[in-house]
Formats: sequence, structure tokens, C-alpha cells
Amino acid sequence: MLKAEDIFRPGAFPEYTYVSRISALSGFTYEFRLNQAIKISGFLTSLVGPSKMGKTILCEKVIGLEHIVEISGADFDEGTDFWKLAAAKAGLSYEGQFTSEKSIPEAGNRYSKKETFALTKDKIIDYYKEKELVLVIDDFHYAPKTKRMQIAQQLKDAIRRGFKTIVVSLPHRADEAIRQNADLSGRLSLINMEPWTVKDLEQIAKVGFDQLGIFIDDSIASQIAVESLTSPQLMQYICLNICTILEMDGKKSKTIEPEILKTAYRYTTANFEYGEVISLMRKGPNTRGKSRNKFRTKEGREYDVYELIVKSIAENPPIMQLKFEEIKDRIYNLLADSGEKPKPQAIKDSLIKLHDLLNGKEDIFRVLEWKEDVLYILDPLFLFYLRWGVRKNA
Repeated sequence: MLKAEDIFRPGAFPEYTYVSRISALSGFTYEFRLNQAIKISGFLTSLVGPSKMGKTILCEKVIGLEHIVEISGADFDEGTDFWKLAAAKAGLSYEGQFTSEKSIPEAGNRYSKKETFALTKDKIIDYYKEKELVLVIDDFHYAPKTKRMQIAQQLKDAIRRGFKTIVVSLPHRADEAIRQNADLSGRLSLINMEPWTVKDLEQIAKVGFDQLGIFIDDSIASQIAVESLTSPQLMQYICLNICTILEMDGKKSKTIEPEILKTAYRYTTANFEYGEVISLMRKGPNTRGKSRNKFRTKEGREYDVYELIVKSIAENPPIMQLKFEEIKDRIYNLLADSGEKPKPQAIKDSLIKLHDLLNGKEDIFRVLEWKEDVLYILDPLFLFYLRWGVRKNA
């Protein structure tokens, strides 16, 4: 008998709730596009899509986990040797020592000698081809800019010799090293994964709960899909926690009631570690002893511009991309009608500083990007936590 954790699997391949999607741009399924791309000899595959959209799951579906060697852009620093890392991830020893024994028949004795070895790029490529391995470079944008250029140069010759590689990155992050590399021109398979629609996400809940014998109304499935912020992983998380709540109640209910949703959302945030991220965003950059202007909200509380930005991001409806005018309107809607409001340029300047502050920290802090007057929320789990976490903005 299948259990909830067998059906809803936010951290692993969802065997029973895998949803195949058709690209609105190409008219083909993403499985077909990826399968087609990796079969074209001498081509590098660039898979681009928002965070937590199932890019890695798609690779597992098409290629098979046993044939994937995964590297993260975060594995690289300026001094990382690309081929040494590719060898290590595939289980190969890139360099080392071995002992050889030789005999001297005339003297009637033997002697041993220590020798060193180092794999060549050619041998690593041959090993990948022999084992039918595909290198998947996930979160390519996390690698330093100069390193991304070096990796592109390393791949130029390798892919021509049958070294299959997929580079995975976010749509608005720097993948120019791949897409704008003249040496790769004409030898690049581009796959743009569009965000999941509410209808697609609903299928995860409907298919999953049906296999568990639990009824979910279309309207409730739709509400969960909206809060999942285009992320199938988040949809899996929420559905699994709904099942956990039903089990804890001991009522063995076979119908999902709307009252359970908010509790399930809060439960889902339990394993998300974004408390420090939100605290840093509210605090903003160091003021060096100066106090910031405060603005009174309709509820009678006072916040500075950074706290207002955080509150505005968490407002309804939940959106992963906000234009500047939308952010400004959200902030102004929070404030008392008769009170002072921050100037538009002050809001823009604060967004720039907030972007720089977060991107100068560890990976978990890189949750947003301000680019060309658009605020991109890079991590749907962060926005979900901001809306439903225990330490959410008051």
C-alpha cells in the first residue's frame, strides 16, 4: 500500500506524481526537447528556467540518475580545475601514486618503484563516453564570471569529441559565457523552461491524492497551486504536509477541507532556513549611526524603507517578478493616506543596495535580483517562507 511519502516527494524524483508539460513556445514536451538535444553530436545543451522548477528532475527523467554526473556552479572558485572536478564527480582518481614491481632475471631479484599518474582530459572524455555519462552543471550562474568563461572554453573542444554536457542556469542570470560565446555559435541547443502554470501544478495534487483515496476539490487544488509560486517542489511539500496533518488528526478524513490549508502552509515552512535572510533584508545596509526615516502604515505602525520593501514583497498576490511600479504601489498601499511616503528614487536606491547586500553573502542569501527596474525573486521557497513562516514580517 502506497504511503503519502511515496506519492509526494519534494526532495526526490516523483515517481507517482510526475507531470509532463508541453512548452508553449515549441509545442513539444520538455522531455522530447531534452532527449533530442543530448542526441545531437557536438552540441552543448543549455537548460534555462526559474529556480525550483524541476530542471534537475527533467534531467533524471530523460537521462536516468545512473547516467548523470552533477556539478554545481558553487563547486567552482577561480582556481578550480574543471577536468579534475569532472573526474572526481565521476568517481575517477585524477592523480595519485601506484607501486610497480620489476624483476632483474640476471641478478635473480625484484624491486618495487613508486610512480605517479595523472589523468588527461582525453581519458576523462573517453570514460564519460564509455559509461554513457552526461555532465550536468547545475546553478551555472554561481560560478565566478571569469570561471564561466573558462568552462565554456573547456567545453568547446570536449563537446565536439562527444562529451555530453548540460548547463543549467536561471533565465535572467549570467549565462552569456555560454550563449554569447562565438566558439559555441551554431553548436548550442537552447531549452527555455517556462514557469509552471496553476493548471499544471494542480495535476500534482489531483493525481497524488487520488492514488491515496483522498478527495480534493478543484478550487482547493487551485489555491495550493497559487501558493506554490510556480514550483512543483513546493507543491509536493504542501501536499505532503496536508497528509501529515490528516494522519496526526487521527480522523482518517478522505476529504481535504479548506480550513487545513493555512496550517499546512505553516508546517511547510518548518524546514526552510530563511530567518536570517529576512532579518538582514529588514535591517538593510549599515547606516553608520544614522537613523532612517520611518513611515506610518494604515495599521498605525512605523517602518523604514527596507522593512516596507520586505512587507511589499509578501503582499497578495504572490508574484515572483515585480516591476518597480508594482513595488511602489504595494508600498504606498501599505501606508496611511495622510502620511509621508518614500520618494520613488529612494525606493529604487534601496532596492539596488539590497541586491548588492544579499549578493555579497552566502548562496542562501541570494534570494532576489534587481535588474532593469524589475525585482526577480530567485527562490520560491524564500517567498513562501516570507508569507507563511513563523517569523514572518508582522
